[in-house]
Parts: sequence; C-alpha cells; structure tokens
Amino acid sequence: MSKRVLVVEDEEHILEGLVLNLELEGYDVTTATDGEEAVDRFKQERFDVIVLDVMLPKMDGFAVCETIRLENRQVPILFLTAKDGGQDRVEGLKIGADDYLTKPFNLEEFLLRVNKLVERTTSRSEPEQRSVYSFGPNEVNFSSFQIKTHDGQSKQITAREAKLLQLLINHKDEVVSREQILEKVWGYDVFPSTRTIDNFILNFRKYFEENPRKPKYFHSVRGVGYRFTN
Repeated sequence: MSKRVLVVEDEEHILEGLVLNLELEGYDVTTATDGEEAVDRFKQERFDVIVLDVMLPKMDGFAVCETIRLENRQVPILFLTAKDGGQDRVEGLKIGADDYLTKPFNLEEFLLRVNKLVERTTSRSEPEQRSVYSFGPNEVNFSSFQIKTHDGQSKQITAREAKLLQLLINHKDEVVSREQILEKVWGYDVFPSTRTIDNFILNFRKYFEENPRKPKYFHSVRGVGYRFTN
C-alpha cells in the first residue's frame, strides 16, 4: 500500500514540484494551500507523514503543528520554511515537529528526509503509541480517555477534556491564553463562551487537586488564561 503524504504549501510552483517528485517516489499525495485546509485534511484522512510550510494563510504552520499534536503524537511532521533563524528551528521542534528544512532546499535531501521519517514511523510497534502522563497521584491516558484521580478513583473523561489537558500539559509552566484554547481545542470556526473553559478547569481541579480551592496543578491567571504546573 502506498504511503500517504499531506503536503501543505501555498506557493504553487513549489507545491507542484513536491507533489510530482513524491508521486514519482510512489507516495500517495494530498495537498492543502492554507492552515485551515491542512487541519481539515488531517482530521478527515490518515497520513504517514506531513510536509508543512510555516508561512501559510489563515493559520500558520506552527499553529497547525500544535493542533495536530493535540490529536496525534505519532505522525511525523517535516517543516519547510524560508526562515533559517535558529529560534524558528527551535520553536518548530519544541512544538512537536520531527525535522526542519529551509528553502531553497536540495530535492534529493528532501526526499531522503521524508523516506527516513516514514521508515521510522512504520518500524514503531503499536504498544509504543500508548500515551500516559502522570503527575502526583494522578494519571491521564490520552488513548483511552481514562484518568486516575487524586483519591485513586478511575474515571472516563471526554475527548475534549483530554484535548484541553494535552494542551495545558504540553505547555507546562506556561500561561495558555483563552484565545489559544478556544482555537486549538474547540476549533477555529467554533467559539464557545470562555465560561465553558472555566467549567472545564473547575472539573480538572475536582479530579486532580486534593484541595480544589488551593490548586497545585491547574492555575487561573486573571485576565489571561491558565497554567499547568507539576
């Protein structure tokens, strides 16, 4: 079965060249030309690797990468960008990219990097894809949506609760704004009341805090957002 690649690139001539060469290598290629379309494609289909430009209309590549990582931590992501600054490279890798290539790039090197990412993924065994995070007496299983609470109880949480937990944990010790949460957890086209987020945080405190009135893990930052500490 052909390996499936999602190529996200808004420059038409670059996109056409990447698609042609990937197809010559035997890949089944799907394309997107802006960040919102990329997220839609990702949610609708399965891919073995994602090639992602950084400078995109509607939603930049970093935001796309973060959104994907909230739902899938395994699919390899290769950033393509005209920016060659060290800070951009660090930022891309920090939010979950597997590799980073600056434009202009050598086509043979690009194909080799894609091939290596696909090979690395297909060699992983299924049990390694299980994702569990522990803090204090608590535990979250992002695969089964099961949690262990501060008093040892097992509970089932919703997919959206798991996604919000994943976002806060991925940004441990950082303040995550309400706007970031609404965009990445609820989606760029759905904006519930910020009170909805407050209710989710209150639930997390009930689940995970020994004293919800004096939280150790889930903190509100007045007028800004929320921070997870461990």
